[in-house]
Amino acid sequence: MSWIEVISFENAKGKLKRLYEKVTGPNNNVDNIMGIHSLRPHTMVGHMAIYKNVLHSSENTLPKWFLETIGVYVSMLNNCEYCIEHHFEGLKRLLKDDTKALEIRKSLEEDSYNSFEKTSYKEGLRYAKELTKNPSDLQKEAIEKLKESGLTDGEILEINQVVSYFNYANRTVLGLGVSTEGDILGLSPNSSDGDNWKHQ
Repeated sequence: MSWIEVISFENAKGKLKRLYEKVTGPNNNVDNIMGIHSLRPHTMVGHMAIYKNVLHSSENTLPKWFLETIGVYVSMLNNCEYCIEHHFEGLKRLLKDDTKALEIRKSLEEDSYNSFEKTSYKEGLRYAKELTKNPSDLQKEAIEKLKESGLTDGEILEINQVVSYFNYANRTVLGLGVSTEGDILGLSPNSSDGDNWKHQ
């Protein structure tokens, strides 16, 4: 499951047990990306706070399916199969259209944005690629182009934070050898309550 020790749900005690109980899915399943924090539970608190607020806040104005799409794309750019598979399942669930989801996936795998009609989505994905691959090359002009495509400053911030979160998550997974073994793919905290981390 990983290259470092992970304390199981059954063996967890104290703060770790309480945190595990907050993030469980069916049958007390804890996603491996959360379990990897078990030796330092305070880092799980930080991870979940960023994840929940960046990707699942009801205050975001961009569609959640598009934010998930950005996450899948960033994970592809980083070759992070764990996050690709988890968040592609989430994307399928949100779209409720497997054909469209597969079309989006194929497009992203080909590094193409042809399956997106909105210019703002295409530009958002171009920005996501540049921020992931060449962050120090970005200039103010990149933000101006996003604005010209119809994105507001707040929506640009949403995209920036989703890209930044997934680069963090990908490196957590890839750097510690986290696998999907035992995970239930595609679960996420669907409540708009910032303190509700339950995965459904």
